[in-house]
Amino acid sequence: MPIAPKAAPLFWAGPLRYLRWSAREKPAYFWSVVAGSLGPIMLVTVPPVRKMLGYEKREFIPMTYPIPTGPRKQLSGYDD
Repeated sequence: MPIAPKAAPLFWAGPLRYLRWSAREKPAYFWSVVAGSLGPIMLVTVPPVRKMLGYEKREFIPMTYPIPTGPRKQLSGYDD
């Protein structure tokens, strides 16, 4: 007589048991959820840790050329 496969555990009935089962039976889904849930956690924790380690924000790259404040010099020579 063949042994019937166990039914998949329900998440709300036993969350830890379900997580163990899903890590074994469906590892791609399990680790995708784990990696995806780390994103928001890192958004909150990484900036303070970087500040504690001494990293500072870098200056922004200028998007325009600075315009001189004085009068413009008239060019001379090499006239066409």
